[in-house]
Amino acid sequence: MSKLYLIPTPIGNLEDITLRALRLLKEVDMILAEDTRTSSKLLKHYDIATPMQSYHMHNEHKVVDYWVQRIKNGEIVGLITDAGTPGISDPGFLLTRACLEQCIEVECLPGATAFVPALVSSGLPNDRFIFEGFLPDKKGRQTRLQALIEEKRTMIFYVSPHKLLKTIDDFISVFGESRKASISRELTKLHEETQRGTLSELKSYYEKKSPKGEIVMIVQGK
Repeated sequence: MSKLYLIPTPIGNLEDITLRALRLLKEVDMILAEDTRTSSKLLKHYDIATPMQSYHMHNEHKVVDYWVQRIKNGEIVGLITDAGTPGISDPGFLLTRACLEQCIEVECLPGATAFVPALVSSGLPNDRFIFEGFLPDKKGRQTRLQALIEEKRTMIFYVSPHKLLKTIDDFISVFGESRKASISRELTKLHEETQRGTLSELKSYYEKKSPKGEIVMIVQGK
């Protein structure tokens, strides 16, 4: 029976994977991985010998039709990314859409996603929130920020460590230095850290301490 499984993988701690995900990674015919070198460490840790092929943002447009055809011909494929849930700021959307257009069954397993623990532990309202992912680097960045000036829901952003201070400065210029925020980095890993405070306080902290690792930033709504 042809099928595409979207399988979340740990965002850091290798224990953060479900029993069902491990079973399916062993049972599928092929695993499509964002980076086979990264994913091979996970598979080796759990003694999973399923064949694996690369599927990432630089080749997905070229190979999506190929994999849709293989699944349509009867293969069961599992899609994983380096960390977290496929499709959340990672490859996954194109293949999912293409499979659904061909009436191929798609199933996404529940599992690790970085923004959920960052949001819940931020201390900011989490009953209503908006996920913005990565902001554009240049073109469209200010337009996106201006569109969020009146946003009342808690906002979630992914930020590269070398762009954190610039991002905080951008947020101060748009939301004001007293707006509350939370910055979580290296979630579930050895050096996990969450800093909470105003944008001004967070700027002062990270001016003295250079940030490293994956970062999720939670910003209070208006």
